[in-house]
Amino acid sequence: MADEAKAKGNAAFSSGDYAAAVRHFSDAIALSPDNHVLYSNRSASYASLKKYSDALADAKKTVELKPDWSKGYSRLGAAHLGLSQYDDAIAAYKKGLEIDPNNEPLKYGLADAQAAASRARSAPANPFGDAFSGPEMWARLTADPTTRVYLQQPDFVKMMQDIQKDPNKLNLYLKDQRVMQAIGVLLNVKIRTPTDDADMPDSPSPSERKRAAEAEPPRQPEPEPEPEPMDLSEEEKDKKLRKAEAQKQKEAGNAAYKKKDFDTAIHYYSKALELDDEDISYLTNRAAVYLEMGKYEECIKDCDKAVERGRELRSDFKMIARALTRKGTALVKMAKSSKDFEPAIETFQKALTEHRNPDTLKKLNEAEKAKKDLEQQEYFDPNLADEEREKGNEYFKQQKYPEAVRHYTESLRRNPKDPRTYSNRAACYTKLGAMPEGLKDAEKCIELDPTFVKGYTRKGAVQFFMKEYDKALETYKEGLKHDPNNQELLDGIGRCVQQINKASRGDLSPEELKERQAKAMQDPEIQNILQDPVMRQVLVDFQENPKAAQEHTKNPMVMNKIQKLISAGIVQMR
Repeated sequence: MADEAKAKGNAAFSSGDYAAAVRHFSDAIALSPDNHVLYSNRSASYASLKKYSDALADAKKTVELKPDWSKGYSRLGAAHLGLSQYDDAIAAYKKGLEIDPNNEPLKYGLADAQAAASRARSAPANPFGDAFSGPEMWARLTADPTTRVYLQQPDFVKMMQDIQKDPNKLNLYLKDQRVMQAIGVLLNVKIRTPTDDADMPDSPSPSERKRAAEAEPPRQPEPEPEPEPMDLSEEEKDKKLRKAEAQKQKEAGNAAYKKKDFDTAIHYYSKALELDDEDISYLTNRAAVYLEMGKYEECIKDCDKAVERGRELRSDFKMIARALTRKGTALVKMAKSSKDFEPAIETFQKALTEHRNPDTLKKLNEAEKAKKDLEQQEYFDPNLADEEREKGNEYFKQQKYPEAVRHYTESLRRNPKDPRTYSNRAACYTKLGAMPEGLKDAEKCIELDPTFVKGYTRKGAVQFFMKEYDKALETYKEGLKHDPNNQELLDGIGRCVQQINKASRGDLSPEELKERQAKAMQDPEIQNILQDPVMRQVLVDFQENPKAAQEHTKNPMVMNKIQKLISAGIVQMR
C-alpha cells in the first residue's frame, strides 16, 4: 500500500499537482514511516508549493534516516535556500558533495546558494523596512479609501504579506501600481504613478485619425489565385467516392443511434468501415453502440482495433484517447471485484497520456473510488480490526509510535467506522509531531461519534500544541457538553486559559510575541478583523475614548473579536 501511495504521489508530482503529491506521500509515510525516500519526495513537493518550512522538516527527517544519501542534502539545501538561509544551504550542499563529489544537482545547488548569498550581502538595506512592520501596516491600508479596495484582492494581500515577512522582496513588486500606492500611504507621501503623468505625448484625437484614414486610399485585397485542378487516377477517384459514401453511412448511423435504433446504427457503421478502413471513428462509434447495448466484449474488441489501426495511420491522438476511454468504460461495467477495476484504471491512464480530457479524468477518479470502496467491503472484518487495534495499543504503551500507527491503520482498513481507532491513531500522530494528521484523525473521530469525548480531548491537544489556544478552548468546551465532569477536558481548558491570559497580561517574551503575531497574521480570521473598519474604530476608542470603549464591552460579538486579537498577541490590555 505504501508503494501504491508513493506511485500516486510520483504521478501527481509529474503532472504538476503538488498538493495531491503531498497528500499521497503523507499516506505512504503513515504506512512506512522509516522510508527516507518518501520524506525526500514530500520535501520536493512542499518546495514546489513554496512551503519551505515543511520542506525543511522533511529534508531533515530524510537526512536523519539516511545520513549517507546525497539526495537528502540536496533537499535540505533547496529548503534552506527557499527560506533565504544561504549559509545553511551552502553547508548542506557541501555536505552532500562530500558523499557524492560528482553529483551535478548538488553542484548546481551550491552555485545557486553561493550566488544568492553574494547578492544578499551586496544588496543595500531596504529603506522602507520599518513601514511594513507590525499590524499598523494593515490599519493604515484599511484607513485609506484607495488601498482599502485593494485589500479585497487576494493577490495584493499576498504581495503585502510577502513584503512584511521580508522587506527586501519589495523590489519584486515595485512594478505593481497598487504596491506603489500602498507605499505612498504607509510613508505618507504622494507617489507619482504613470497614470498621473501629464507630460505624456498626446495621442491623436478621433477626428485626426479619421482625416488621416480618409487621406490614405483604401487598399484593395489582392485576389487569391485559384488552385489548378488536379488530375486524379481512376483508383484515386474511386477512393474519394468510397470515402464520401462512407461518410454518408456514418451520418445514417449517427441518426439511428440518436433514435436508439442500435441494430440499424451498427449496420451503417459496419458498412462505412467496409468502404473506408482509414477512419477509426467508424470503429469508435460502433463501440459506443455496443456499450449502450451492454455488449461489452464487442465494444472492447472494436476499441482495441481502433487503437491499433489508429497508431498505424498516425490518427489524431484525441481519437485514440476516445477509443481507450470507451474501452475503460466497458471494463468498469464488467467489473465485479476490486481486482477487476485494475485494467479499467490502467486503460483510463493510457487514455490520459494520449489526451488529457476532463471526462476521462472523471471516469478514472470514479473507477479508483469504486475500487477502493470494494476493497474496503472485501477487507471489512470487525474482529480482525479489534485485534489490530489492540496490537497498536500495546506498541503505544511501549512508546513505539510508528509501529502503533501501522497497526491502527490496518485496523481502520478492516473497520473504517470505529471512532476509537481514529482517536488512538491521533494520539500517536501527536506523539510523532505529525499535527495535521493528528487533527484530521481527531476530527474524523468526532464526525463518526459526536458523543465520544476522547475525540475532543485529542483534537484539543493537537490544537494546543499548534498554539491555536482559542480553537483548543472551543474544542474542550464542546466536549464538556457531552461530559461536564471530564477532568481531562477541564485540565485542557485550564491550560488554554493560562496561555490566553499570558498574552492578555503581556507576559510573553519578545520571541513568543513575535512568533504568535506572525502566526496570527496568516490567519484569515485575524486578517478580516483587522481589515474591518468597525473594529478599527473600536480599537481606537479603547485607546482614546474610555466612554465609547465601555459601550463596546457590552457587545459580545465585539468582545469576542477583541479576545481573539488578545490571544493572537496583536492587542494587549493594560
